[in-house]
Amino acid sequence: MKNIAKISSKLFLMGSATILTLVGSCSDDYLEEVTYGEVSPEEMTRADNVEKAIISAYSVLNGQIDGASNAYNSPASNWSFGDVVSDDCYKGGGGTGDQNQIHQMELYNTTPTTYDVERKWMALYEGVKRTNEAMKLLSLSEDFDADLKTQRNAELRFLRGHYYFELKKIYNQIPYIDDAAETVNDYARSNTEFTSEELWSRIESDFQAAYDVLPATQEEQGRPTRLAAMAYLAKTYLFQEKWQDAFDATTLVMGGNYDLMDDFQSVFLPENDNGPEVIFAVQYSVNDGQADNYNGSIGDRLTAPGGPYYSQYGFHRPSQNLVNAFKTNADGLPVQDNVDVTETDNVDPRLDITIGRPGIPYKDLDIIYEANWARDLATYGPFGPKKRILSANSPYHVTIWPYVDALNYYIIRYAEVLLWRAEAAVELGNLEEARGLVNQIRERAANSQYVQTLDGSADAANYNIATYEGPWTDPQEAMELVRLETRLELAMEGHRFFNLVRWGIAKEVIDDYLEVEKTRRSHLTNAAFTEGKNEYWPIPQEYIDSVEEGLVTQNDGY
Repeated sequence: MKNIAKISSKLFLMGSATILTLVGSCSDDYLEEVTYGEVSPEEMTRADNVEKAIISAYSVLNGQIDGASNAYNSPASNWSFGDVVSDDCYKGGGGTGDQNQIHQMELYNTTPTTYDVERKWMALYEGVKRTNEAMKLLSLSEDFDADLKTQRNAELRFLRGHYYFELKKIYNQIPYIDDAAETVNDYARSNTEFTSEELWSRIESDFQAAYDVLPATQEEQGRPTRLAAMAYLAKTYLFQEKWQDAFDATTLVMGGNYDLMDDFQSVFLPENDNGPEVIFAVQYSVNDGQADNYNGSIGDRLTAPGGPYYSQYGFHRPSQNLVNAFKTNADGLPVQDNVDVTETDNVDPRLDITIGRPGIPYKDLDIIYEANWARDLATYGPFGPKKRILSANSPYHVTIWPYVDALNYYIIRYAEVLLWRAEAAVELGNLEEARGLVNQIRERAANSQYVQTLDGSADAANYNIATYEGPWTDPQEAMELVRLETRLELAMEGHRFFNLVRWGIAKEVIDDYLEVEKTRRSHLTNAAFTEGKNEYWPIPQEYIDSVEEGLVTQNDGY
């Protein structure tokens, strides 16, 4: 049975006697000091205990930070933070009152007291805290192998870079605490101590330090490699529009052993989820001895599609707009008219791998997906998630509560790196290179195994996809096509909203989306995106109240 990274099956093993935390489980005090055991300092710097502290830094990658099962309020996959608030998805579930705070997020009514805003902050700063504490213990350990110590420190720099990258893209102006923190008060920091540029510089520094030291390969799956650090550095450059740096970083990544898998659908199988396309992932496992299978996809446990084989939570439901985005013309190229797809339309084959549609077989279950699988069909429509849902026949799927899977969440996969490079290439004037990169993605989709009818005699729909022929000469059109391909390839993977924000088109795209989607889905009637506010989430009020008055500046509009 698949283990969680081989390194993380000891989820929640705490690595220090006293760990400073910005937040505790259901705590009213963001600066509470939690004692996890009476262990002497000498014991804690033993090599085996330091390794446990390092494991604890990895273990919160999945968003699970306490004994509750509500990592769905702080999901590693960002399904609520990256998809539901974009044009790709609706909240879903049992109506607008079910996880109503996510419904308010979908309407852009997020506030500093929104529960998910607090939980996500808690989870990410828990990762920062555990990483910093593990760094300090590692530096103090006298019996830790010297060469391995250097590597483990680089791993921790990578992890800290990841946690801060997530914080930066979600909350923008954040407190920055490094491993020099010694006391509770050291964690009570202003979020304006550093400029945005200085925060990015610190994140870059962690990934660069990781790249300089990490090995090319790791014996234990789940630990970052040298090129994983470079890939993350490329993403950091991309978010800052450092196009040449991003382009150069992707050159290094593409020179490694990563590649597109031959079949798009096979990418999202636990058997392949540390394969050649996966650069860094949150490692999940089930039936490994962990109580309540909390090493599984606990943050995504509400996203099961319903029907006869799955639980009826029914969240993370694809929008009609997203379904329509997969429509193609007779030449196999995108149509983008936002007219509802019909049975006779040509569609990109990735549509029925990504989304459950009525009349189309679902996974390998010998069953047709039906509209009535959708919980609260009247509110959220007939479509369901599919790409990152495992077959109910899979040994990596748990059919009892909490209904989790062992399919890893891919933080970075190789297809995304190709699309980053295409984006940078357009910005640098290399339009033909961008076309070639996009065509690699489309060619893989074209050559993948298409969804078949139940008897296997034919394609389940009119699948038609082709590459772009002829030169790209218009930079604006080229960028639109790169962005479209990014949407189609990465749909339902938690990236869409963050891409819209960094592209500077969130207001435009979401306004256009809502104008039409409100005529389809009444739950969006009061949705309104405010430019200059809704690009980022508010700083949690609980954190503001827990530190010195005036120390924290709330984000604009909140």
